Amino acid sequence: MKVSRVIAAPRPHVFAAFADPAALARWLPPAGMTAALSSFDARPGGGYLMTLTYGDPRRHGQGKTTADSDSVEVRFAAFSPERIVQQVAFRSDDAAFDGLMTMTWTFDETPAGTEVAVTVEDAPPGISDADHAAGIASSLDNLARFLGG
Repeated sequence: MKVSRVIAAPRPHVFAAFADPAALARWLPPAGMTAALSSFDARPGGGYLMTLTYGDPRRHGQGKTTADSDSVEVRFAAFSPERIVQQVAFRSDDAAFDGLMTMTWTFDETPAGTEVAVTVEDAPPGISDADHAAGIASSLDNLARFLGG
């Protein structure tokens, strides 16, 4: 599955939004969620721990880790201004969310800014492609707003 969007900002600004933990926690959560980072190490072999919490009580019970949250452990297999490769594991007791998912983020300069493309491989079976694509698109919308475009 792949989702992309052109962000009206130069690649160094887009990359900086990934490399700054406070920035990442502001724009990465899809609509209706908030994020808290408990660690962050921006380098190959580094990574982060993030908990995403649903703000809408009507979504209570949809979390993968608790009734209203998803916790993920992310390791960076690559971390450069051109490409970030993340190995993502959900913290969940539900086997539908087991496994190691790979998310590859590429950043290509265009006349209109930076095309950010996200390719997902080996997503857990409990996450539908449609829901995942919608969540990534929401995050990319947030990134565009965060960077003023």
